[in-house]
Amino acid sequence: MTARTIILLGAAAMFAASGARAAETLDRDIVIYGSSPAGISAAVQAGRMGKSAVVVSPETRIGGLTTGGLGQTDIGNKSAFGGIALEFYKDVAKWYSDPAHWTRQTPEQYKPDGQTAGTMGKDSMWTFEPSAALAILEGWERRDGLDIRRGEWLDRDGGVTKEGGRIVSIKTLSGDVYRGKVFIDATYEGDLMAAAGVSYTVGREANSVYGETISGIQFREARAHQLKWHVSAYVEEGNPESGLLPGIEPCNPNEKDGDGDKRVQAYNFRMCLTDDPENRIPFKKPANYDEKEYELLFRNFARGEKAVPWINSKMPNRKTDTNNRLGFSTDFIGRNYEWPEASYERRAEIFKAHLDYQKGLMWTLANHPRVPEKIRAEVSRWGTCRDEFTDGPGDGWQSQLYVREARRMVGEYVMTEHECRGDRVAPHPVAMGAYTMDSHNVRRVVTAMGNVQNEGDVQDRGRYSAWGPDAAKRAKGGRMKPYGIDYGAITPKRGECENLLVPVCLSASHMAFGSIRMEPVFFALGQVAGTAGAMAAANGSAVQDVPYDALAARLAADGQVLSLDARPIASAAIHPAAPDSPE
Repeated sequence: MTARTIILLGAAAMFAASGARAAETLDRDIVIYGSSPAGISAAVQAGRMGKSAVVVSPETRIGGLTTGGLGQTDIGNKSAFGGIALEFYKDVAKWYSDPAHWTRQTPEQYKPDGQTAGTMGKDSMWTFEPSAALAILEGWERRDGLDIRRGEWLDRDGGVTKEGGRIVSIKTLSGDVYRGKVFIDATYEGDLMAAAGVSYTVGREANSVYGETISGIQFREARAHQLKWHVSAYVEEGNPESGLLPGIEPCNPNEKDGDGDKRVQAYNFRMCLTDDPENRIPFKKPANYDEKEYELLFRNFARGEKAVPWINSKMPNRKTDTNNRLGFSTDFIGRNYEWPEASYERRAEIFKAHLDYQKGLMWTLANHPRVPEKIRAEVSRWGTCRDEFTDGPGDGWQSQLYVREARRMVGEYVMTEHECRGDRVAPHPVAMGAYTMDSHNVRRVVTAMGNVQNEGDVQDRGRYSAWGPDAAKRAKGGRMKPYGIDYGAITPKRGECENLLVPVCLSASHMAFGSIRMEPVFFALGQVAGTAGAMAAANGSAVQDVPYDALAARLAADGQVLSLDARPIASAAIHPAAPDSPE
């Protein structure tokens, strides 16, 4: 059982109480909290710049979502990525160029689909098994001599020591203390950032905060991933007196599109499935299975839904990256609102609820008599993999929940819908985003007619203004034009903390984060954090004062893509101030 699993089963206190070994104090130039792709690339870059670094990893399995099931890389335009990000995807191609790594099919039999169709056989590869991604990153760990301290959880209550606006040290639940010149929060939740007293927000800003059009509550935009018409929200169909089914919220008649709230988009597990009988673990019914959780699924099929509610993207060796699709699927809508700021123990409960829900969903789709026979036949061909996630909670399931969004810093520069559309250009680009502004559904509500409606799904390709004369063009499709991400988006507001960089829970509105929140971008932003952190450590300067000219030059020399056009990059060292944290 992994250290993450132990924590997620509610035993965080055991670390604080443990007397198994004496606590250590370590001094490094750069202390990185979290082993997401950003954390790993930051450590690699720091080492390449001659700085000592340590990765303090809550998880024992490094790599975050990249090793946790997200093998169908959300990339948009691949030319927007270079440096360490592209290095990883080139290493994936090298991995699969070895015949020994094709154990359950041949390279000729594997053909990527969806957004990665046609990428097989190139010098970079954007689909992969979780185990392959883990082997590559652990190979980097050995190659570069990365110092990764696994199973080390930040003491979020008093574990961050600051002096004069700078973090001096962090302490983990084991009692270990990590001192550094620069700190990097590379977690999906932003726990170090929050404990350091940096401004952040949770949820969806109102459109009025940054002059946006698709942030906040969204009914009008939420056209995809809906249930069929006239699916009743009540325990007894059509009877309000019987109460609402699980996970459905009353609809507030005073809310309107564009209003802000504290809800976050739904989480799930990116399953790695297989149809290979020798490697397949059949879906099992969880011990606490509750059929009411799936009543909407049954009613949706009864109303005419005919498709399997998943996206089954092909991975090598007869495996998949399986994600949410349609109105009722793997997203556990509305059950994650507490996660961003919850205690470790409360996150353990939320994690288990998500795992039980998704296990129950897969068993239901494969076995329940109220599911159409054709659906059952297709789903039962699949199962989790015997050779994946052997360090997880069991039966081929992973310990990495897909935390699509949690805290978001409000830093020196806030990325918004305007930068994503190209209506405003980030003056100090250090990496690029290239994906659709994408939010999964946030909640389920009962309508005035007593039916169910999902709310919050937005899929905006950003090439045209949301409304007005270009709206029809936008609706017809196209893909996002890559845009620059400003250095100020990974630095706290000046005066809040001088030696912290935040490449994952960066400063962005809900919808801008919906585009930025992709694993290749986190690799790239981790490289930025490692580079800027090394410069700040060398000069003793605040991270906000790292000279942009020097930073951009080093990033470009190391292969980072800063722009896809020929226009010169701004060279001022001062970033536009961010507004106060939205309520």
